[in-house]
Amino acid sequence: MIRLFDTASRSLQPLDAGDRAVRLYVCGITPYDGGHLGHAFTYHTFDVLTRRLRSLGHPVRSVRNVTDVDDDMMRVSAARGIGWRELADQVVRDFDRDMGAIDILAVDAAPYASQHVPAMVDWISRIADAGMAYAVDGWVYFEVAKLPAYGRLSGLSAEEMLRLARERGADPDDPRKRAPLDFVLWQPSRSGEPSWASPWGAGRPGWHIECSVLSTAELGTPLDVHGGGDDLIFPHHESEIAQAAGVGISPYVRLWVHVAMVGYQGEKMSKSLGNLVFVRQLLERVPAATVRLLLAGHHHRSAWEYTEADLDGAEVRRRRYATAARAGATLEGAEAGDWRARFLARIDDDLDAPGALQVADRLADRLVAAGTAGPEDGAALLAQLLDLVGAGSAVQPAP
Repeated sequence: MIRLFDTASRSLQPLDAGDRAVRLYVCGITPYDGGHLGHAFTYHTFDVLTRRLRSLGHPVRSVRNVTDVDDDMMRVSAARGIGWRELADQVVRDFDRDMGAIDILAVDAAPYASQHVPAMVDWISRIADAGMAYAVDGWVYFEVAKLPAYGRLSGLSAEEMLRLARERGADPDDPRKRAPLDFVLWQPSRSGEPSWASPWGAGRPGWHIECSVLSTAELGTPLDVHGGGDDLIFPHHESEIAQAAGVGISPYVRLWVHVAMVGYQGEKMSKSLGNLVFVRQLLERVPAATVRLLLAGHHHRSAWEYTEADLDGAEVRRRRYATAARAGATLEGAEAGDWRARFLARIDDDLDAPGALQVADRLADRLVAAGTAGPEDGAALLAQLLDLVGAGSAVQPAP
């Protein structure tokens, strides 16, 4: 049984979807820049989960949205003199190429926010009809006071939520709001921005509404796993829960799984700071398996900082595995089963990829020393296990 740390309950919980496909939704990119290592760490985590579930014979339907209607999209498209749709398509193509190059499995659906605005208008109308939203001068806000559970996912105090709201562009000082934590559901479009018809006037949706709408449209409810970076816990995921409650959906999500931030040069890796390490840059220097081993070497709930030494260590590890595979060792069936069970136990325990790689390290050493001891092909076993973290090609010579 796979157990995952659930942010909402702050505890390890079993992932049990019964006989149906696991419904997995992960927040996607705002497509105005390429795929960086922070993106890769998040999507690597859910890729490992998907691979493990499928190895158990359990189907997965995975969805990752594209936030192409967003303040940052409008700003960057204007600065570059390129249409926002063209910018989105170009960046998504590059992002998909880079994630595919490190063997991140393709998702089943990647809906663009801009293609589902009428459904968002409908949701906002239903929230307003339920008395949980209000309109002012063409803006529509969710009234947080109508949902006492707001803040339960993050566990933050009102003061902490206000601080993060300011940091993350939610504008608690907006004079139209009845309360500082109320958040935007709909807003008027500025000159040159895309615009859709609505009961409150022409405009565009706020950020949070898209994931509530897209996730439920593609997957139904409840979602088995909803994931993303831990910087999305508040306000984004907190507000998604509120919106779902506003249309009568409860429970919205069974397990909330969040991935820690990747740092670089002493700061969180982010577009706004410009301290990005792009996957494409790394692939110019090392094989794809090395990048996956770099990612798998860190637990998804632990923040870490990228260094050149870390990348070098991942390359040393890849070569260690390739050497072990070339040894031509075989193992007795019982011993091979024991190695497999140890590796899988780490993956099943909250996706402990670093612990699983430590098992693979010891297996590699064993293969170098084993000789021919039984019917199980050691190289095939090592490749099979590493494939669960997207690094099965590590056993092959580098191109």
